[in-house]
Amino acid sequence: MSKTKFFKEEYGPWALIAGASEGIGAAFSEALAERGLNLILIARREKVLSELAEGLVSRYSIQVEEHILDLGNSSSVRDLISSLDKEIGLLVYNAAYSPIGYFKDIPIADLENIVSVNIQTPLLLIKTLTDSMIERKKGGIILMSSLSGIQGSPKIATYAASKSFNTILAEGLWHELKDLNVDVLACVAGAVRTPGYINSANEKDAPGTLDPNEVVKETLEALGSSPTLTPGSFNRFAKFIMSRLLPRKRAIQIMHNNTKDLK
Repeated sequence: MSKTKFFKEEYGPWALIAGASEGIGAAFSEALAERGLNLILIARREKVLSELAEGLVSRYSIQVEEHILDLGNSSSVRDLISSLDKEIGLLVYNAAYSPIGYFKDIPIADLENIVSVNIQTPLLLIKTLTDSMIERKKGGIILMSSLSGIQGSPKIATYAASKSFNTILAEGLWHELKDLNVDVLACVAGAVRTPGYINSANEKDAPGTLDPNEVVKETLEALGSSPTLTPGSFNRFAKFIMSRLLPRKRAIQIMHNNTKDLK
């Protein structure tokens, strides 16, 4: 049996990708379509999402559903979930809200939206979708996390804390669900060449910066084998140094050197 066929049988027939329109989300959509999974794509921008969906249907002859949705609106998310009648075998939560600025300058509404998009909605989707995965004894969950969440990260402090939440959640669920044949993985990524990163960073890439396709390839290969993955050998080395060898205070200072010029 080919690996592609195994993947479809283990994690199909449908995958739900939240935050699908571009960057890592679009790369996940492409990779999963290539593996033969039908897709439920969620994003806020209709034109970009429609263009992605049309291309995937044309290239891979799969079914694609598009849902234009603000993932910070819990009532809209609940309504969507209750309306779905598909057998969803894989959840990819790529959506994130990450306003840049020092905590004293971030409006309360933005802080609340970080919690809604980065914590509340993935919890809601995981809780709802895993019920049927457990019943079928197969499925998978991928949460996109970040190296910013392995220590305090000034100027993106609340975002980084929400990514730490996702990593720890994935590790706990990995152990709880593995004997039920539901795989859970947190992708603890470093810098990735997404439109958001390109718009907020300096012209020069940060060390270890990867393309979205590289991140997705390593993530899908790791699903089912470990609770967390950090794509890229440089990023794995940096994670080891920052989390294991350096004093916590020094790690935070280094992180601020990397985030202070974000805009």
